[in-house]
Amino acid sequence: MRKIFSHTYTLAIIACLLWSTAFAGIKIGLEYTTPLQFAGLRFFIAGLLIIPLTKNLKTFVNAIKTNPWLILRVSLFQTIILYSLFYTGLSMVPGAIAAILIGSQPLFAALVSSAMQKNDKLSFMKLFTISLGIGGIVLIAYNKGWDDKQGSQQLIGMGILVLANISSGIGNVFVAKQKGQLPSTVLSAWQMSIGGLVLFLISLYSQPFTGFNQPLPYFLSLGWLSFLSAAAFTIWFMLLQRPNVLVSDLNIWKFIIPIFGALLSWILLPDEQPELIPIVGMIIIGISLILYSLANKRAAKKKSKQLQ
Repeated sequence: MRKIFSHTYTLAIIACLLWSTAFAGIKIGLEYTTPLQFAGLRFFIAGLLIIPLTKNLKTFVNAIKTNPWLILRVSLFQTIILYSLFYTGLSMVPGAIAAILIGSQPLFAALVSSAMQKNDKLSFMKLFTISLGIGGIVLIAYNKGWDDKQGSQQLIGMGILVLANISSGIGNVFVAKQKGQLPSTVLSAWQMSIGGLVLFLISLYSQPFTGFNQPLPYFLSLGWLSFLSAAAFTIWFMLLQRPNVLVSDLNIWKFIIPIFGALLSWILLPDEQPELIPIVGMIIIGISLILYSLANKRAAKKKSKQLQ
């Protein structure tokens, strides 16, 4: 049983299931505060939650001295840029649609990783499946329309979320490249603490901090989002640093996120209901996941035969 729960795929699924709950929680929290202020508090608290898990406080403190550029790069792309774009985009589109778009991260992670890493090149089949997944995104975007003001705003929001996906892919590559330099808990704690603090300070330019005089739903959403960020990012960074784990192959599990994220948004948010075109887009993205997995298995078998 212990071996099952330590398996890469099992842990990847757990992390993705945690992330899939974020969309409804963020939508609830954004009713009471601005996107960047909410994101800043969430990640700063999440970073603080991880610090006790680093076990050795001296190792945690020394990490910023020995690996400052690594921590700053990961903080920039994996928290500051990613979640500035993510929260801004999410405030412009329905939670279910955002879940589907953010769930397409594997497509962009594979493209970014292929461009930045020599050992993670894409085959024709993988490129085809990525194109199929992007086709699902385009279908969802087309359904939003181009004419009315609300449709145009949602299209802009969707574009912002795509940029967030690219930033996430770059951050994943930086984490994967530093295998063994820093424990996953230390890197997670630093990148979220720094990133969250920067986001919060930026938010003060547009809206002064009003304190914590908020209703219970705000605190519930903030508490849950902080916890899931601490848990999911620590798991994910640990997996990215495992030997023989490729960024593109690990990120393919993020296709779980749109399915559960959209379902939770439809269940928990009264203003959102299932629509046919987004569901079709979700199915297309899901098919691309299956085809990508099959392409991975074929590539692994071919490589195994060559080594024999």
